[in-house]
Amino acid sequence: MRTFRCDHCDSPVYFENPRCVACGHTLAFLPDQFRLAALERSDDGLWRVAGGQTEGQPAYRLCHHYVSTDTCNWAVEAADSQELCVSCRLTHQIPDLSLPGRQASLYKMEQAKRRLVFNLRELGLPLFEHETLNPLRFSFLENLPEAGFHVITGHDHGHITINLSEADDVERVRSRNEMGEPYRTVLGHFRHEIGHFYWDELIAPQEQRLDAFRTLFGDEREDYAEALKRHYEQPDPQWADQHISTYASAHPWEGWAETWAHYMHMRATIETADDFADSVRLPGQDPKAARQARENALMMARGLDFDQLILRWMRLSLALNALNRSMGMDDVYPFTLSDPVRDKLRFVHDTVRASAILA
Repeated sequence: MRTFRCDHCDSPVYFENPRCVACGHTLAFLPDQFRLAALERSDDGLWRVAGGQTEGQPAYRLCHHYVSTDTCNWAVEAADSQELCVSCRLTHQIPDLSLPGRQASLYKMEQAKRRLVFNLRELGLPLFEHETLNPLRFSFLENLPEAGFHVITGHDHGHITINLSEADDVERVRSRNEMGEPYRTVLGHFRHEIGHFYWDELIAPQEQRLDAFRTLFGDEREDYAEALKRHYEQPDPQWADQHISTYASAHPWEGWAETWAHYMHMRATIETADDFADSVRLPGQDPKAARQARENALMMARGLDFDQLILRWMRLSLALNALNRSMGMDDVYPFTLSDPVRDKLRFVHDTVRASAILA
């Protein structure tokens, strides 16, 4: 995730911020410009980037969920007839927001989804309905024990369902400990499940790529239910030799989704580190020149070949783990990348590069 600055006062602002804490200006992410902007409301009731002339400037409306439920901070182009932003349109089902705590949980889900959408567009991948084979949509549902309804997080032909309990920090940590997982986050769930989506989109339809997948990950035609049953009854004790995580060893589909998620972790974290390193301005440096320098650095990072990428990731993850240990905290990235795992990550990297539809 790159860094942003307020258009009005030039203070640093975060991707999730709905307003600048320094000057109070309303902030919104503009998908068409791919940036977080400070906005001012014009006499016509529309919003425009702060500091510019109203005439001739792109106009926006705030997403309906921005103004109605405070679960979004994105904008919609004024000419768009839709009330919802392009991220909120991907949400198919939400919980009953009249119940206690549901709005806060939905906010965490939508926040992670917006980061996912941002990262996927950074990678140039097909995402929206006119670009994909299956329309992508999300449902955030909760268990209803009294009705015998239990939500299973998963993916089905473009429909991703995530259990709302994942937004509960206590419940998520309990699940992580019960399942012996070293890492479990809301964003991690999104990145894993979108990996299943892209298997359907980028691997299954292409025979040559599917053959290469089977060579690395195994034959996905293996019975999925039986494979999961075997995994939960007796996990592979040698999983680390071939897989990024224990769960990745359960079935080739899960091996792909776990590897995809880790690739997204790598790319997003490296981008954040690069952007922060280049966002420190020299005294007297022109803000536009500094912004252009950051853009240039990001473009260079996107063009890295896999060997460069993995080398930078190993250095960065070691530094992050050391910083956390200095604070008495657990490692940020508690994983080891064996040679077979690196080969799988390279395959994901090559697939992403070959499938990008955006420069």
